[in-house]
Amino acid sequence: MTRPQILLTNDDGIRSPGLWSAAASLSNLGFVTVTAPRDQSSGAGRSLPNTSDGIIREERVQVNGQEWSVFAVGGSPAQSVLHGVLEVLKFKPDLVVSGINYGENVASGVTISGTVGAAMEAASLGIPAMAISLETDSKYHLSYSGEVNFSTAAEFAARFARMLLEKKFPPDVHLLKVDVPWDATVDTPWQITRVSAQRYYEPLAPNRKSWSEPGTIGYREAGKLENEPEDSDVYVLRKKRWVSVSPLSLDLTSRVSFEELERLMRN
Repeated sequence: MTRPQILLTNDDGIRSPGLWSAAASLSNLGFVTVTAPRDQSSGAGRSLPNTSDGIIREERVQVNGQEWSVFAVGGSPAQSVLHGVLEVLKFKPDLVVSGINYGENVASGVTISGTVGAAMEAASLGIPAMAISLETDSKYHLSYSGEVNFSTAAEFAARFARMLLEKKFPPDVHLLKVDVPWDATVDTPWQITRVSAQRYYEPLAPNRKSWSEPGTIGYREAGKLENEPEDSDVYVLRKKRWVSVSPLSLDLTSRVSFEELERLMRN
């Protein structure tokens, strides 16, 4: 096989228009295999639930007038990556792409994101990986709305995918997290960013009269720009209206001086 092998997944589910916009653009770079959750799986992080059934169903879908064989997985986004590598492809692809997500994945909430979680799972296998999201109003986050235009984000998906395929990145860059403003064009600049430490989405208590009633924790966008570093993903996306590109490492260790911390803890 001479063309690059690209595994594509997401957390919105196999029917998401964002997934298929990415599939169309990435197919210009290599052979794209799609293994995505059967169900909506936003907020799944990098979870590997033992309650997932793991059933894989091959389906046929139309993408830009062409019929594709795709694989719907009964599991989380991270599990979709594992099933894709271990059972569908049966080898490590050259690249894993997760997205395009309905809604930006910025700040400390990146560990909640199933989009980022899937890319992290791929990176943990030693595969170059990217998570890409499009800024959208929260009313679209759990939808398959046709009002959201993914075409520009798809162009950036292909652009950064090509870089990951062709360039040798530093050892500590295990994956790229890309967030595209809703009003971006193909000429919008991009910038390398840090992940903001702020809580971008504020949790909301369930609206119910009794704890015995079903209820889920809600959220609302509450990102703040005041005092935000100008090189953070939140600032670049929301204030500059540029594409944010955050290099992520699987090393979650604090960058504190170990000697200084040890002196603090022992005194």
